Amino acid sequence: MSWFAKYSRDTGNDSRSGIDAFTFLFSYYLVPIAIAAISVLVAVLPEEIPPSQVATPLPMRVLGDSQARLDIATAADALRHQPLRNRFDTHRQESPIWFSVEVPPASEAEQFSHGPSLLSAAVMFPSKHIREIECFGGSTFSLVGRISRNGIFSGDLLRAGAGVAIQPGHYTDVICRAVFSGPGLLEAYTAPVDDLKRINDTFHRRAGLLEGGLATLAAFVFVAAVINRDWVYVLFAAWLFGNLRLGAISMGWDEQWLGSLLPLPWVSLIRKMTVPVYYILTYTLFVTLFRNDLARVGYRALLRTIQVLGPVLLLASIILPVPTYLPIMWGVVSIGVVAVIFLLTRLLSLAPSRTAIWYSLALATALLSSLSEVVSAAFKTHIPALNSVTAALVSSLMAALAIAEQIRAERAERLRAQAELSRAYGATPIGLFSLSANGELVQWNPALGAMLEIADHVTSAHWDNYFAPDIWKRIYNKAMDAGELETELSRVNSSPAKGTLATLPEGATSSASDEAQTFSKQGSGNIRHYVLRAAYDGTRLECSLQDVTERQEAIQTLQFLAEHDPLTGALNRRGLDKYIELTNHTENRVSRAMVLAYLDLDRFKLINDLFGHHIGDAVLRQVCHRIETGLDSRGRICRAGGDEFVILFAQTPLIQASVISQAIIDAIGDTPYEIDHRAFNVRASLGLVEAPAGVSPQEVISAADSACRQAKLEGNGRIVVYGNDTPMFEERARHMQLLKQFSSDRPPSGLYLEMQPIMSMTTPYDALDFEVLLRMRGSDGAPIPPAKAIMAAETNGTISAIDKWVMETTLTWIDKNRSRLSRTRFVSVNVSAASLNDERFVKEVGVLFHRFRHIVPLLCIEITEGVALHDLANTRRLIGSVQRLGAKVALDDFGAGYTSLPYLRDLPADALKIDGEFIKNISGSPENAAIAEAIIGLARNLGMQSIAEWVEDASTLEVLQTMGVDHVQGFAIARPQSPEVILSATSAADFITDPVILAIIGPKAAAVSADDDSLQSLH
Repeated sequence: MSWFAKYSRDTGNDSRSGIDAFTFLFSYYLVPIAIAAISVLVAVLPEEIPPSQVATPLPMRVLGDSQARLDIATAADALRHQPLRNRFDTHRQESPIWFSVEVPPASEAEQFSHGPSLLSAAVMFPSKHIREIECFGGSTFSLVGRISRNGIFSGDLLRAGAGVAIQPGHYTDVICRAVFSGPGLLEAYTAPVDDLKRINDTFHRRAGLLEGGLATLAAFVFVAAVINRDWVYVLFAAWLFGNLRLGAISMGWDEQWLGSLLPLPWVSLIRKMTVPVYYILTYTLFVTLFRNDLARVGYRALLRTIQVLGPVLLLASIILPVPTYLPIMWGVVSIGVVAVIFLLTRLLSLAPSRTAIWYSLALATALLSSLSEVVSAAFKTHIPALNSVTAALVSSLMAALAIAEQIRAERAERLRAQAELSRAYGATPIGLFSLSANGELVQWNPALGAMLEIADHVTSAHWDNYFAPDIWKRIYNKAMDAGELETELSRVNSSPAKGTLATLPEGATSSASDEAQTFSKQGSGNIRHYVLRAAYDGTRLECSLQDVTERQEAIQTLQFLAEHDPLTGALNRRGLDKYIELTNHTENRVSRAMVLAYLDLDRFKLINDLFGHHIGDAVLRQVCHRIETGLDSRGRICRAGGDEFVILFAQTPLIQASVISQAIIDAIGDTPYEIDHRAFNVRASLGLVEAPAGVSPQEVISAADSACRQAKLEGNGRIVVYGNDTPMFEERARHMQLLKQFSSDRPPSGLYLEMQPIMSMTTPYDALDFEVLLRMRGSDGAPIPPAKAIMAAETNGTISAIDKWVMETTLTWIDKNRSRLSRTRFVSVNVSAASLNDERFVKEVGVLFHRFRHIVPLLCIEITEGVALHDLANTRRLIGSVQRLGAKVALDDFGAGYTSLPYLRDLPADALKIDGEFIKNISGSPENAAIAEAIIGLARNLGMQSIAEWVEDASTLEVLQTMGVDHVQGFAIARPQSPEVILSATSAADFITDPVILAIIGPKAAAVSADDDSLQSLH
C-alpha cells in the first residue's frame, strides 16, 4: 500500500482531490526535505563572523613555579629576566605558571573619548584548560581579578568561551599566575570588547547544541532500549554519551556534567578515563554491529589485540599520572583507529552493507574533525565545518543511521523468516495449533484440520469437540508448570462424541514423566493414536499433533513378535522368561515351587519330510490349539523349538498338573488331524517337573527336558513326573554351590594333594615314583569327587589357577622333602587343556620352574593326547620349553582320542600313558589286549616309556608284564596315598599287599639284580 493510500484510509477520505494530494506531499515530503537541506547548509556553510581587524598578539614572559612557592613580588622580579615569546606549551604540568603581558596603550581617539588612562581593548587568554588564574597589576601588584572553578571572586577577570579575558581597565602591564589541567597552550592577544560577547555566544551555543543534542539522543535511545528490551540500544546510548564527553574535553568545558560542576578531585580522573571508556564502547559497538560478518573478514588475532588494549588503557588511566598516561593513550588509540579502519576496509570489500557504510562515514567524520583541529592549530587557520561539535553530532547521527540500518535489516530478516514460517505452518504435514487457557483452538494449519476432520468453513473450535473433555485442563496446567509437555492421545476418527478416559500402562509414552492417556469412544470406530507436544509461551500453548497410528501398530506388532511365536501365537522363550519374572514379581511367588512341563511331538519330522512344511505348520497350529484348550486361564504355553513346547502351570499343584498333562497328551494323540483332505496321527511325550523354590526357570526347563527325553525312551504318549524331592535338583544345588566356590581367581579352600605310586616293572623295589592327584573337601568336610571339582573349575574358568596351585604346591613339597625322596625318579603332574592354552599360566609356570630349577628334572608333565594333537605346533613348543628345563612329558589317556600316528612321530614326548579303558579288562578282551600291546610296542620303537594305568588285579598285571610294559599304576599296586605315607615308603612295591602280585613281580633280591640301565628309564 502506498503512503498516500494509507493517508487517505487513515483520514477516512477515499477521494483523491488536489487539496488532499497537496496536503499529503507538503507534510510528508516538502517540509522534511526543506528542514534537512537547511540543516545541511547551515552545518556545512555557517555564517562567517569577520575577525576583528585590531586583534593583536601579545608577547609574554613565562616562569614555571614547580614548587608553588613564589609570591607576586618574587615572580615579577624573576619574570624580567625571562625572554619574550608568543606562546607557551605547559607540557602537561599541573604546577603554577607565572607570566607577564604588556598591554599596548589606546589610540588618541579612545583616550579623548574615555580618558588618557583607560584601555579600550580586552586581553584574551584562550587556553581551554585553565583550572585557576589570578592577575595583578604589573607595577602596583594590585589584584586585577581571580577566576577558579567556583567563579569570579573579584576584579575585571572573566570567562571568554573556554578561556579567560581581562576587561579594559587602567593597566599597562599584567602579571598572572595560572594552574592548568592536562595539556595547555598559553597565548595572549588583544581584541575589541565586542569580541567577548561573540566568543561567549559561540561557545555556549556549541556547548548547548552538543550537550542538549547528544544527551537528548542518548536518553531517547536508552528509553527505547528499556521498552524494546534490546541491549544494543543501551550500548549505543552509552556510546553517544561518550561522544558528548569527548566533545566537552575538546571544547574545554568537561569540568561540567550535564550542566553541573564535577567535584575538583574527580575532574582529572574522569578526563583520563573518558578516552579508554569510549575506546571500549566503540570496540563493543563495532563487534556488535558486524558480528555476523567478522568471521568472513578474518584477522581474529588483530581483533583480539585491540580488545585487550582497552582494559590495559583503562588501567593505565587509573594508576598513571597525566604526563605518563597521555603518550600511552595516543599510542593505543592510534593502533585501535588504524585497526578499525583496516577491518572496515576489508568489511566493505568482502561484505558491503549499508550498516558498514554509515559506520565508516561516522568514523571518517570523527577522524577528519581531529585532523582539522590539528591543522588549525598548526597553521593558524579555521575550518568551521569540521569543529568538535560538528564532528560529534554528525558522527553520532551517522552511527545512529548505521544502527537503524542494522535494525531495518534484522526486521526485514524477521519478516522473511515469519513469511517462511507462515508458509511452512500451512504446508507442514504435522498438525499445528494454538490452545488458549479456556480450551479454544485459536488457530490451526490445514494438516490439523484434515487430521481432526475440521470443516474448512469452521473458524472456531474447542478441544472437547475432538478429544475427551477436560483433558486439556491437565495438559495446560502441566505445560504451564514445566514449560513444555509431551504425551500420547487416542481418539476415534469419526464424529465428535462423548468418551471415557483411561490411562495407558507405564512406559507407553516416549517420556517416563509424561502421563499417557487414551480416549476410547463408546461404540465402534477407527481408533487413531497421536503424539502431542505443547510449549507454554506465557499466554497460551503452542502445540503440534502427530498421527502415529501406523507407528503404534508397528510397535505393537514388533512387541508381539519379540515375545511370541509367529506361527502359533504362543509365547517364545523370551516371552516365557518375561512372563515368569512378571508373575513372580506381581504375585510374590519367588519362594514357591514352579510346576512346568516340556512336551515333544514324536516323529513329527516325518510329516515335514513326506508332506511338506506347510502341512507341518498346520499341524503345529492345531497342536497348539489343543494344548491351549486343555489349560485354564492360569496356564501358559511356549513354543521352545520346532516341535517342542513348554507349558507353565501357574498356581497349580503337581498332582493336578499331572492330570492336565495326561489329558493334553490324550487330546493330541487320540484324534487325527485333518488337513487338505488328509488325516495325520500325532503323538507326544511329556516331562513334568516341580522345581523347588529358588531354582531358576532355565534350570527348571532343563530338568523338564530331561524328563521328556526319559518319557520318549519309555514309549510314545508317555509322561514322566519329577517332584521337588527328586535327587536331580539336590544334585544341581550341590553343583551350583560348588561353582560358587570356584568363582574367584584364587583357589578355594579345601584343596589338598594325594599321590598314587607308579611302579617300574623292571625295578619295582628301587624306585618311588608317583602321580600327584588333586583332591577337595566341602565345607562340611566331606570329600568331593575330583571329576566334579575339576568340571566346576573348568566351567568357571578358574582351572588355570587350580593347576598353578597344584604345580607350586608340588614343587614346594618336593623341595622341602628332597632328602627323603632320594629314590624318586619322576613325579607326574597332570595339566588341563585350558591351562595349556592360557598364555598367562604358561608364563607363570615358567617363572615357577626357574625358581625351582633344581627340582624340575623330577617332574613329568602329563598332557592329554587329544589336547596335544589338537594344536600340534603349540604342543611342540610347550614340550620343547619344558624339556629344556629338564622335565619330562607324557601323553596321557593315549588311545582314547583321535590318535594320529604321523603326528605322534613328530612329538618329542618321553612317555605314553595308555588309556585305562584298554587296561581294566585286558585279560578278558582280546581286542583291548591287542591295542595295549600295539601301543607298548609303538612306544618302545619310538624310544618312549610306556605306562599302564587302571591296573586293578593280578591277571591284568601278568598280561602287561608279558607285553613288556615299562610302568604300571592302579589299585593292584596302591591306592592314592597322603604325602606323609609316600615319604615313609622306599619304593612303589612297598604298598603291595597281595601275595599273588608280589609273586608276579618277584622277590626283592631278583629285582635288585636287574639291568642298571633300566633303573634310569625316566630319570
